[in-house]
Amino acid sequence: MSQLIRLKDIQTNYQSELGQDYYDPQGHTVYGANDEKIGKIEGALVEQDTGKIRYFIVDVGGWFNSKEVLIPAGFADFRNDDDVYISNLTKDHAENLEDYDEARVYQYNDVKAQDQRVFGNEFANTPADTHSKYYDSPTKLELLEERLTVGKDRYVAGTVAVGKRVVSNEQSVNVNLEEEEAFINRHPVDNRPTDREIGADSRTISVELEAERANVDKKAYVVEEVEIGKTAHQHQQTVTDTVKREELDVQKTGDVHAVNDDKNPR
Repeated sequence: MSQLIRLKDIQTNYQSELGQDYYDPQGHTVYGANDEKIGKIEGALVEQDTGKIRYFIVDVGGWFNSKEVLIPAGFADFRNDDDVYISNLTKDHAENLEDYDEARVYQYNDVKAQDQRVFGNEFANTPADTHSKYYDSPTKLELLEERLTVGKDRYVAGTVAVGKRVVSNEQSVNVNLEEEEAFINRHPVDNRPTDREIGADSRTISVELEAERANVDKKAYVVEEVEIGKTAHQHQQTVTDTVKREELDVQKTGDVHAVNDDKNPR
């Protein structure tokens, strides 16, 4: 049967041996089933033989009263804000627990008996020799970091419409036209006598002159075909945002050394 002692007593009497690397839950909020606020941690009880935190001293009272109870540390789930979440703990559980008596010397097995009465369903199907798993305080701290996750969605970036409009412009075409010209040939003849009287013949002779002229007409021709469709291409875009991550913060006092405390796996 192991005796339980208060963590603050160890901190007071053995500060130099502890250094700053031990876990102190005091001041953190406890949330129960459905993330309902249960209370605030006021301290802890540790096993005298091993130094392991076995119970949290939690104030589950309201605004005008205070009630401190012991809740097994092994029930706890620690999140990145260091608050404590106990998914199987309800307000009824907390109210049924005995008040913590600071003047009492607690024995580990005595408090476990109370736990089995209050948390009966949690212990019902668990062999007695494995109950101790509920009293193991966490030894692993998870460090979180944010990473960018980029998705894609489609949107209408624009439209392309193809239609027709009429435009006018002057066009010149060279054409060869033919036209007739008159010519007169005069040539002397030998002097031969005639019986005609001068002035008696008043005839005239003529010749018709023909010419070509341009007749302008217009006719439509298909000069080009236009098709519209779409094709896809890819381009790369760099997305930049600020992300956060948690880094290990180890505080030490005195001549102590924590193995691998300065190694960053990232």
